[in-house]
Amino acid sequence: MSDTVKYYLDDLEVGMSASTAATITAEMIDTFAEITGDHNPIHMDDAAARANGFDGRIAHGALSASFISAILGNQLPGPGGVFVELNLRFRKPALIGDEIIAVAEVVEINERTGKVKMKCHCEADGQKICRGDAGVFVQKRPAA
Repeated sequence: MSDTVKYYLDDLEVGMSASTAATITAEMIDTFAEITGDHNPIHMDDAAARANGFDGRIAHGALSASFISAILGNQLPGPGGVFVELNLRFRKPALIGDEIIAVAEVVEINERTGKVKMKCHCEADGQKICRGDAGVFVQKRPAA
């Protein structure tokens, strides 16, 4: 297998899954805000977040979603896959100190087009905070 490809299309099977975990920190939120330019006060200011009904600063939804991107780019299908679609519904915010577990599972493989559909979610404290699906193009194994 090439160093630039973890899984080829023919290596994948419906039901394969991968996960990753990370704990949300204030520094992550601050850095994400600097990178994206999203300085919404609910992310940056504890008092503003509390005034909007949250228990404190909340992580950007896209920060939680980025852990799904990490799975797709590093683990399943990993290097060589091209992440082309993400549809998520956010149910709860992630707070500073929450351990986020992101999970992606292969649910459909289109052998003709090379597109793989992944069911994805992130959870904190055993509760799903977002869920949806992703599309990834995966290359076929080159002829020997």
